[in-house]
Amino acid sequence: MRVLVAGGAGFLGSHLCDALLERGDEVVCVDNFVTGSTHNVAHLAGHDAFRLVDHDICAPLPDSLEAPVDAIMNLASPASPKDYLAEPIATLEVGSTGTRNMLELARRHDARFFMASTSEVYGDPLVHPQPESYWGHVNPIGERSVYDEAKRFSEALTAAYRRTHGVDTRIVRIFNTYGPRMQVDDGRVVSNFIVQALRGEPLTIYGDGGQTRSFCYVSDEVDGIYRLFHSDRVAPTNIGNPHEFTIRELADIVLEETGSASKLETLPLPSDDPKVRKPDITIAREVLGWEPQVQLREGIRRTIPYFREQLEQHDARARTI
Repeated sequence: MRVLVAGGAGFLGSHLCDALLERGDEVVCVDNFVTGSTHNVAHLAGHDAFRLVDHDICAPLPDSLEAPVDAIMNLASPASPKDYLAEPIATLEVGSTGTRNMLELARRHDARFFMASTSEVYGDPLVHPQPESYWGHVNPIGERSVYDEAKRFSEALTAAYRRTHGVDTRIVRIFNTYGPRMQVDDGRVVSNFIVQALRGEPLTIYGDGGQTRSFCYVSDEVDGIYRLFHSDRVAPTNIGNPHEFTIRELADIVLEETGSASKLETLPLPSDDPKVRKPDITIAREVLGWEPQVQLREGIRRTIPYFREQLEQHDARARTI
């Protein structure tokens, strides 16, 4: 297949590009590099089946992107609180205008459209764990709403294009993915803790650390995405690790695996921060035959060397200035 991956130079998008190429697909990677990086796809630069296009999907598409494609996978959006709180309007725009531009491209070329949504559509959930049938508990005007509502709208728009225009669509709801190629200053808890531990800085815990998350290693997430993409399921589908950890438990694992002597530092809990987050993956198990294979400690162990290398390179550059 010839697949256009919007947001393909981001953390998750770049791993998806790798997986598609490994399976024999041709990949057109589109990114405006607001949160993505050329470093994430630099290893693909010489690949005959890979092309990188610098473009904002909210803008009119250049002629080079009007070539026929078999599928469009839309992962374009800031995904960490640090980024979407810094770019609130752009986050809403990429979830609306950007998603519509990609859906229109899919309609013109009769291509399959894959929308990367998020567990954030469930907000601060009142149902636990969260099945796909749960409609969520979201503050529509809170700070986090720029991401939550952008993704909720993108799901609604994707469903409307399916009903109105017959576009062949898929929707994945992604839960707290982590692994190599996350930004050093990403702002999400796994990268924050690892970087702070490696630097010997206090690990910052918001609230009492009793809030829970379910962390999915990137190779598992990509495998689930790929299976959903090639399945017949059109309704939104949770892809995440159902093993739940408190933030304090995550901090303990990071400290043990890095060997760091860092202490813990507590800060006030941000507004609308979910108290719990855990996917019900019954559908993924039964329909896709998928469940995660990499447990949290092993995933953290695989991720630490990447951040250690990034910090060493940063320190080396600083010494030359």
